Amino acid sequence: MADSTGQRLYSCFKCGNLVCCHDDIVSKNFQASHGRAFLFSHAMNIVEGPKESRNLMTGLHVVSDIYCVDCQENLGWKYDRAYEESEKYKEGKVVLEKFKIVKHNW
Repeated sequence: MADSTGQRLYSCFKCGNLVCCHDDIVSKNFQASHGRAFLFSHAMNIVEGPKESRNLMTGLHVVSDIYCVDCQENLGWKYDRAYEESEKYKEGKVVLEKFKIVKHNW
């Protein structure tokens, strides 16, 4: 687990496992099926599911669902590939649904 001293972090809402750092937010302007979501440059303590093609609001992408490594709760998805040039910045980044993460160390 990462050193959390003085950092503003987010944890899994279900088990409290640290999953991302506030400083790694790329955008807060994302929409998931259940409401708002944040785009992070990376996350920790997660596992990825299989890659699959999905037609999202911004077009076709190859994504993999991501899960908390401790409780296996689905927290969001990772962009593995974007087909549109304007969407390429998302590749390798992680979307976490806002209601599935809680503030930690704030």
